[in-house]
Amino acid sequence: MTDLEYLEHAEQLLRAVELACDRINDEGETDIDNQRVGQMITLTFANRSQIIINLQKPLQEVWLAARSGGYHYRFREGQWQDTKGQGEFFAQLSADATVQSGVGLRFTP
Repeated sequence: MTDLEYLEHAEQLLRAVELACDRINDEGETDIDNQRVGQMITLTFANRSQIIINLQKPLQEVWLAARSGGYHYRFREGQWQDTKGQGEFFAQLSADATVQSGVGLRFTP
């Protein structure tokens, strides 16, 4: 994959996260403060816990840091897959956001 292709896919992921936060906030499920600075998004929940998502362009990866740990994802077969075979990005984000917010939350591409 070229750097340009990586950035296109990675930007789509970041936009999907931002749109999901807007939807969640609009529907009143919970309040997520999402702040984007460059190629990093920080999600902050009511209990002040955070999830951080950032791009790693040299490695063509997306990194996710949550209470449950840190995860690295590469775009394969149309999805962001964990580099250690532990699943898909949006499934992990949904699981971590649910635990950290105390509310069932769903993020999708």
